[in-house]
Amino acid sequence: MRASELSTGRTFGVHFDHGEDFDTALADFCRSNDVKQGYIPMFIAGMRDVDLVGTCERLDDPEAPVWTKVNLENVEAIGGGTLAYDPEADAVLPHIHVSVGLKPHSATAHTSHLLGATIQFLTEMYLVEVTEPAMTRVRQPDLYDVPLLTFND
Repeated sequence: MRASELSTGRTFGVHFDHGEDFDTALADFCRSNDVKQGYIPMFIAGMRDVDLVGTCERLDDPEAPVWTKVNLENVEAIGGGTLAYDPEADAVLPHIHVSVGLKPHSATAHTSHLLGATIQFLTEMYLVEVTEPAMTRVRQPDLYDVPLLTFND
């Protein structure tokens, strides 16, 4: 286990608009507010379409991460995640998971890592900036090269 006490900065309420690309809107928000790292304790959203990590195929290695995606349309979502900073790319790296319900299918649900989405009607998000320690994602070669959250105390 790794842990670090987090010093928090500003807390934001953010509303993404109908038709916006989720990733672009989040990146634009971070850039315009100079947010480099933090966490999203919760958000609720309507999404026209969403890409989640998933597959319908048999996995050769059940321990390995799944790198493929599934696309779902017309969903309601709830989610949360973390934002780490990549100083080399000067980019914020979100890691967000969601549970989405398919509205036209009795709200049948899917839960996974969010890869991308287009907003339908709204996304209401709470975002907490972390000022210390530096949060980055370091690829772990012994764990399928998965980028894991690291605290640089």
